[in-house]
Amino acid sequence: MIEFRPIIFILGILLVVLAAAMMLPVLTDFAAGYGDDAANFAISAGATLFIGVSAMLAAHAGAIHLEIRQTFVLAVLGWAAAAGFAAIPFAMSNLGLDAADAYFEAMAGVTATAADTFVGLGSVSPGLLLWRALLQWLGGMGAIALAIAVLPALRVGGMQLFQIETVERQRALPPATEVVISAGVIYVVLTAVCATALWGAGMTGFQAVLHAMATVSTGGFSTSDQSIASFHSLAIELVIILFMILSSLPMVLYLQALRGSPRRLVADSQVLTFLAVLAVAVGLITVWQLHLGDDFGPALRMSAFNVVSIITGTGFTTADYSEWGGLTLVAFLFFMVIGGCAGSASGGVKIFRFQVTAAAARAQIHRLVQPSGVFLPYVGGRPVPDAIAASVTGFFFLFAASFGIFTLALTAMGVDLLTSVSGAVSAIANVGPGLGPTIGPDGAYNILPDGAKWLLSFAMLFGRLELIPVMVLLVPAFWRG
Repeated sequence: MIEFRPIIFILGILLVVLAAAMMLPVLTDFAAGYGDDAANFAISAGATLFIGVSAMLAAHAGAIHLEIRQTFVLAVLGWAAAAGFAAIPFAMSNLGLDAADAYFEAMAGVTATAADTFVGLGSVSPGLLLWRALLQWLGGMGAIALAIAVLPALRVGGMQLFQIETVERQRALPPATEVVISAGVIYVVLTAVCATALWGAGMTGFQAVLHAMATVSTGGFSTSDQSIASFHSLAIELVIILFMILSSLPMVLYLQALRGSPRRLVADSQVLTFLAVLAVAVGLITVWQLHLGDDFGPALRMSAFNVVSIITGTGFTTADYSEWGGLTLVAFLFFMVIGGCAGSASGGVKIFRFQVTAAAARAQIHRLVQPSGVFLPYVGGRPVPDAIAASVTGFFFLFAASFGIFTLALTAMGVDLLTSVSGAVSAIANVGPGLGPTIGPDGAYNILPDGAKWLLSFAMLFGRLELIPVMVLLVPAFWRG
């Protein structure tokens, strides 16, 4: 049997942190004259704090040591519980959100997915806007900690490759816990620098802070229904493009750069591949825009911002790319899947998994051509163990299978095909906006049936946890030990 007391204790700590974070919107709404919204947040914070402290007192049993099975359970319950309690202020607001809407919005926040049920953001209280940004920012930090310390230890989806690299560089890097703390400091610094740059580019201080949180977390919640298009500013778009890219690089590389190895930032094979993919994708869509008759400047500007936003999983938009023709629809579906680098807050499949798959395929082709030869897959100059290649292959299978299942389920609920396909991909990859008039850049998820919202909430959780931890909990043998 699994011992649940350590799990409940840590969940209690998580709820206490969440309650403390709710006090920031309380102060913001109170200062801005939104008394009712401030009261709603205060009540939500009080209830969350009470349950969190109660869980800690009821479950505390000395030192906390988690075994692997407990870690799997905690990872899933932690995100699900955080979304549940984070949804309380949304449900209590005067926006008329039902349980499905509120939970969907909260899950989109904690998984750093720019899937939105809010419309009329210009009339939303500043506290609610801050709460959405805070959820994404905290969720992004949680995703980084998950990628650095948890998934490699659980051997999920090939992430143990980075555990191996950390061991090889143990003289250059501290233990995993210290790496997570250091990554958190870098995350905060990136946010502060991004906010300062956006403020200098023309945003108000409040807008700059909220968009910096959404950018560095690759979350994508904006303060306007038109997202970044509402600012009509090239300077703002350039700042956000830069920080979307910087936030999609492995946080460990920043730590190594600060510890005397700055060359790793520009020499890492995953980073170079990621930048090359961005360049090719932006070039492709720019050429297509030119083919449609746009001038070079506007074509490059629109293509660069929206392609980088979708590939990094941020989800900001400056145009409705659903209207850019058939090639763009297909291309953006692929872009949603790609994601950033492992060890960042970005969603998607991640660049390293494409590298591992390509290396394994290349080695297999060479074996077929020269049966007597010995060919191993290499990524970044290191041989890829068979266990990691198999783990990555399994991840791709689960991604494809889950995409098919979610698409079929959405279609069965009466959702049109384009919305079902793009919604499933976007949710699993933690991107946010889909394609078409319903959930595309000019749409929102609020008009979907409640069943679809609950399903997509699960899909966002599924994708943020890299699929496998959730699947493991569905295996009966896991609970039998």
